[in-house]
Amino acid sequence: MPGLVIKPRSRIFHGHDWVYASEIQKSFGNPEPGELVTLKDFKDRPLGTAIYNPESQIVARRISRRKQELDAEFFERRIQRAQALRETMGLEGSLYRLVWSEADGLPGVVIDRYGFHFVLQTLTLAMDRRKDLLVAALEKQFGEIVVIERNDSAIRKAEGLDPVTGVLAGEWGGAFEIEVNGIRQEVDLLEGQKTGIYLDQLDNYAAVARLSAGKKVLDCFCNQGGFGLHAAKAGAASVKAVDISASAIEATRNNAERNGMTIDAVEANVFDFLKEAEGTEEKYDLIVLDPPSFTKNRKSVAGAMRGYKEIHLRAMKLLERGGILSTYSCSHHVSEKEFFDMICDASVDAKKTLRVIDQHTQRQDHPVIATLPETRYLKGFTFQLMGGF
Repeated sequence: MPGLVIKPRSRIFHGHDWVYASEIQKSFGNPEPGELVTLKDFKDRPLGTAIYNPESQIVARRISRRKQELDAEFFERRIQRAQALRETMGLEGSLYRLVWSEADGLPGVVIDRYGFHFVLQTLTLAMDRRKDLLVAALEKQFGEIVVIERNDSAIRKAEGLDPVTGVLAGEWGGAFEIEVNGIRQEVDLLEGQKTGIYLDQLDNYAAVARLSAGKKVLDCFCNQGGFGLHAAKAGAASVKAVDISASAIEATRNNAERNGMTIDAVEANVFDFLKEAEGTEEKYDLIVLDPPSFTKNRKSVAGAMRGYKEIHLRAMKLLERGGILSTYSCSHHVSEKEFFDMICDASVDAKKTLRVIDQHTQRQDHPVIATLPETRYLKGFTFQLMGGF
């Protein structure tokens, strides 16, 4: 097997599974893009097997600490292990992330399950070339299923891959209804946003809902209404949901109607909405900030932090005394400490005192590898605005 010799002090010696171009001392055996390479240290000791793509900034991603082939048996074994892990988590129903990339030993593979429908993303060249083996492994594990390919993520560009969507297995019957925490909603896995709904936030929806009874709620960056729907179900006095996407607002309205709820869904840029709301007398008891990632790399983190700070500053000014702010960041380029410190800075500028009442992360079906910080991306906090301080 061709391979790479890794420089001393590279991240792989500290438990990471990625190798960047700057960490390669030399290559041997003429490795080919999308194929396997063996990894060795500078003393010729084996470090495992990795998938290889010289077009990517991350040149190699380790799949095993031993010699390994990317054959049918490999994919069947990894899918079986991923499913066995989810079975131990006590997840209700069959809505969950089945495969979370490196955290399940399949770098660049994301698979979400919606009953007998599965949504597949292959974000690395080697895995993209082996979609047929992934589909076959899913069919062997789950039987007759529908597999939708949602490879329209911008991340694929870094691997030299074009965007593509379609049906890989089974017969697609169009949008269908699911139930999330007792709330019915429709998902369109082929044409809708991302891979259906934000499965990583399901526990956080429920956590915020427990604080919503009798409150005037503002759900910013609402997507399909996740936080707003849960707040309404929990007995919120009123719910306003805001998103710049017309399709997201339409989905929020349809989901509210489907569940007999009243939600004021507003199509607007959240930055503009919050700015304009400052000039009114309207206040809220609970505000949720769940924006999309403001940064795709470390170079743009400073700009992202300015955006985060602006929405937090404006949201705090719209809270009633004793009100609640529940806020989230889904970018792994922004650390939890950076996010928390930014909120503190915004509270100082807003002349508000915040009490931390809860902390949040991604649902357990998005497992985290201790030495791969990139597998933990979602962080959140719920604060109470203290009155009289």
